[in-house]
Amino acid sequence: MQTPWGDCAVADAHVHFFSRHFFETLGTQCGKHPAAVADLLGWELAPSNPVDLARIWVSELDSHGVERAALIASVPGDEPSVLAAVAAHPNRFYAYAMVNPLAEHVSFAKGLHAICLFPAMHCFSVQDKRVEPLLEEAAARRAVVFVHCGVLTVGVRKKLGLPSPFDMRYSGPLELHAVALRHPRVRFVVPHFGAGYLREALMLADLCPNVFLDTSSSNSWVRYVGIDLAAAYRRALDVVGASRLLFGTDSSSLPRGWNYEIFATQIRALMELGISTSDARLILGENLKRIFSEA
Repeated sequence: MQTPWGDCAVADAHVHFFSRHFFETLGTQCGKHPAAVADLLGWELAPSNPVDLARIWVSELDSHGVERAALIASVPGDEPSVLAAVAAHPNRFYAYAMVNPLAEHVSFAKGLHAICLFPAMHCFSVQDKRVEPLLEEAAARRAVVFVHCGVLTVGVRKKLGLPSPFDMRYSGPLELHAVALRHPRVRFVVPHFGAGYLREALMLADLCPNVFLDTSSSNSWVRYVGIDLAAAYRRALDVVGASRLLFGTDSSSLPRGWNYEIFATQIRALMELGISTSDARLILGENLKRIFSEA
């Protein structure tokens, strides 16, 4: 992709893959048909075959010049959708899946590149002993564990009239400190710069070299700490450097597709800081590809 730093291989570390199973799960929770859920949200209903949805995302990424993307199965139990997408397009996608470690018979499905933990959503501490088998499996694979910290709001649930009984007691990045030290072979990713816990996320990453931060979303949490996105990037670069920042958009729904506005906003922030071409290339894509190529 052409950027202010020339041609860069852009890889998005945070794209939600809203499969048909995602719509079915929400429909079950609110008592509506999946098509009715899509209509209420103003989104396109995903094709029944996740390979067809993957084909749409390939076209979407191609239209913007994005080389690769991490696809997140965004409800527990939807691992097959992202695994099918990766099987069809192994050079374009990484398979991430939301996992609730408190559920029965939960496992790190074969073929996943990463599992995504949402402690506040599912009301558990990342230090809970029930998380440990997943972390041990991740360590054996040298895989990625994505841990959502900080503010967590799910606008979809509000639009559908569904409750969001989240518990922010479990959302602090420092909960990860002992866990990341205990599992140095696991690459931990904290999205959205810690989503309001920038200071704590930076402390964690400074102490644990296996912790990465993703830069995705509108990053509206900056209003809590009185800084802008450029300042957040500056602090992150000062503490952890460019090699542990992963560009992401938090793209999700169709027909909107890949969120170019998020990309443009982040590009402006990085330009304001005057970062080097080599650092821009690391953040925009090389880091994400490296954490998997080194596995």
